[in-house]
Amino acid sequence: MGRRTGRGAAVWRAVVRSAVVGAVLCVASAVLPGRVALAAPDVPSYAFADDVRSAPATTGTTGAARLEPGATYRSSLRGEDKAYYRLELDGISDVYVSVTAIPRAGATLSAGDGISVSVQDADSVTCSSDSVTVGTAVSPQPLTAWGARELLPGKGLCRKAGTYYVVVERTGTGSSTGTGNGTGSGEEDTDLSDGRTWDLELAPVSEAPLAKAAATRVPEVWDSSTPTPPVDEPVSVRGGAGFAEAAAVEQGVRSDEIVPGQTLFYKVPVDWGQQLSATVDLGGAEKNSAYVVDALEMTLYNPVRASVKDTGIGYGGSQKSASLPPVPPVGYANRYAPTDPTKSLRFAGSYYLVVHLAAQVADRFGEGPYGLTLRVRLGGSAQAGPGYARQSVPRGFFDVGAPDPVPSGGGSLAGADASGDGASGGDPAMKAVAVGGIGTGSLLLMVLGVWTLTARRRAAAQMRVNAQNPTA
Repeated sequence: MGRRTGRGAAVWRAVVRSAVVGAVLCVASAVLPGRVALAAPDVPSYAFADDVRSAPATTGTTGAARLEPGATYRSSLRGEDKAYYRLELDGISDVYVSVTAIPRAGATLSAGDGISVSVQDADSVTCSSDSVTVGTAVSPQPLTAWGARELLPGKGLCRKAGTYYVVVERTGTGSSTGTGNGTGSGEEDTDLSDGRTWDLELAPVSEAPLAKAAATRVPEVWDSSTPTPPVDEPVSVRGGAGFAEAAAVEQGVRSDEIVPGQTLFYKVPVDWGQQLSATVDLGGAEKNSAYVVDALEMTLYNPVRASVKDTGIGYGGSQKSASLPPVPPVGYANRYAPTDPTKSLRFAGSYYLVVHLAAQVADRFGEGPYGLTLRVRLGGSAQAGPGYARQSVPRGFFDVGAPDPVPSGGGSLAGADASGDGASGGDPAMKAVAVGGIGTGSLLLMVLGVWTLTARRRAAAQMRVNAQNPTA
């Protein structure tokens, strides 16, 4: 190809510049998320962790799959079978295992249908047990229970290093009566009695011991007054479809949408000494027909996904609001409390707010979506941690650390958005555009700068050649 000079060179530079700009903008468009909104009335399936591992269930301890703290596992539980999993534990760490069961969409359930989770040692001694049911809403939704091997003072069981087992089983009226939906029809149509499989997500976590002994006395006095919910201008957020996808939120007001049968997950960083409160508002329906008991439920979970407290509301088609009861500040000594919710508020880290709208709402008031407003407040003052002897697994799990990029919430509670319009913390797609735009702009300037410098050097060199060879 011959040298391009004069007007031809200018045209060539314009073509190259357009190609560079187009290529960079294509890169920018490629980083936008594929899903930016939920199209009602579709209800997304439960979102497992991207790095989830497989852990096939066994019906006994022989051959039980090993669970490693810090990893997340996917498994399943069929009918009345028990599912066993294995832990190999040291003699100095506390270990917690959460189990989330996911009934199939459209399942017909009874109020008592659910799961139980226990941790046992090699001699079949039960270290802990927990259970959860779907409740009177009988709406299929993720159900989370947990087990633990805790090394608490005065507790003589389950303290040795060795092999332990996580045992998961189904609970419900279908296992004993065979009546299915509990109506006395005799039809075996519940998930439990018809033997259908529920998916499971298991998340084991190891908490390191303290470097030195700490106080075991639980604070007797704390602010138990009902806090005033924040009233900032709402900032848009999109709740996740599972714990791994929980949307990061901070103090302030967030707006979202929910459809009947859907469960949304949010996570809030709560430091040592801080006190979390939350309120959820459900918007009105387009029509008003009858009434749904237990229409909306919000549950607070601690970092190891143990239930702390919940609240619920019935729904008659007009706007409704519900607040979590006041809970104590987060403190290491809370683990020595005799009961929940204090006992569960033992860690700093990500706390989860899980909101479920009963599927029956669609039958009475339509498929939606329905407006949802989440109001979060953090009281108290952040304090230093208890001083762990080493890192827990996963690393930094019980530290608040650097916050995720979340909406600011506006106002005095969470700081005003720098742009003044809240756009930086709203729609995920707009956040991606903003981030991608900044990165793309920097890359574009760098590419054009290098191109311009190269072009100038080539032009200067050509002028020198022309001066030395005037006839060329």
